[in-house]
Amino acid sequence: MMGSMGRLLDGQAVAAAIRADVLPGVAEFTSGAGRPPGLGIVLVGDNPASEIYVRNKVRAGTESGVWVDLQRLPATASIDDLLAVVNRLNISERHDGILVQAPLPEAMGRHAAQRVFDTIDPDKDVDGFHPANVGRLVQGRAHLAPCTPSGVIELLDRSDIPIARRYAVIIGRSDIVGKPMAMLLLQRDATVTICHSRTADLPEVASRADILVAAIGRAGFVTRDFVKPGAAVIDVGINRVSDRATAMSLFGPSSPRLADFDRRGSVVAGDVHPEVAGIAGALTPVPGGVGPLTIAMLLKNTLAAASARREGR
Repeated sequence: MMGSMGRLLDGQAVAAAIRADVLPGVAEFTSGAGRPPGLGIVLVGDNPASEIYVRNKVRAGTESGVWVDLQRLPATASIDDLLAVVNRLNISERHDGILVQAPLPEAMGRHAAQRVFDTIDPDKDVDGFHPANVGRLVQGRAHLAPCTPSGVIELLDRSDIPIARRYAVIIGRSDIVGKPMAMLLLQRDATVTICHSRTADLPEVASRADILVAAIGRAGFVTRDFVKPGAAVIDVGINRVSDRATAMSLFGPSSPRLADFDRRGSVVAGDVHPEVAGIAGALTPVPGGVGPLTIAMLLKNTLAAASARREGR
């Protein structure tokens, strides 16, 4: 049905390598400080996807020797309730990193996430979203860079995919992935274009990329005509597909993923259509691609934040 398959980039294996690199640092910090690095995670409400992400973060942190403190707030909590928790974590000596799980309940208002980012102590901002950390990132001197984009850079490096002198296209302009991804690729001497839903001739622009990063949040949006043969395609999308016709069009009638769908009533799909595997030189799977890297970089950032606070930097 397809030509030769592109190389699958194993996010799980690279994430395991990053976590292994973090372990000695965590042990060293713990013996020197008399306590493990501390990560406070705040979860508001009961979004099922957020529950899974947070469970994975707690497990990965605990396995790496980090003290993970999960603080839950009900979906009915106000933005002021949330900011009070953040302020308590800001002044805590035991918490080196603070992460507030997105998305926040809509009732908190349109600018709730930004208010949270503005409130977190920049030295504890392991997500790298505080305006001070964003400014440092733009200037090429980030101490804490956003986890997903920095995880993508690690994946490219550790998979021996060159970045310098390559043309990179990012589909998606979010503050969380698209914009910081562009900055990190620029700092590695790639030439970068950011595209979005309103870009003219989007497939044509994307199809010139040596490195294509899809972070638009639409299942199977990136099809063969977006991809230059041999390109490295990084799929950041995690989309829950609960419509069988959509799942069928993505995976085909004989796919184990469709059987998965029939068993569970939904399936997770990336932003990149599976047909791209026949044309890409390298491709991240969903799940098992970028997701584990995000968590590994969160642990790396938590250790960096803990060490910097201990040294009084």
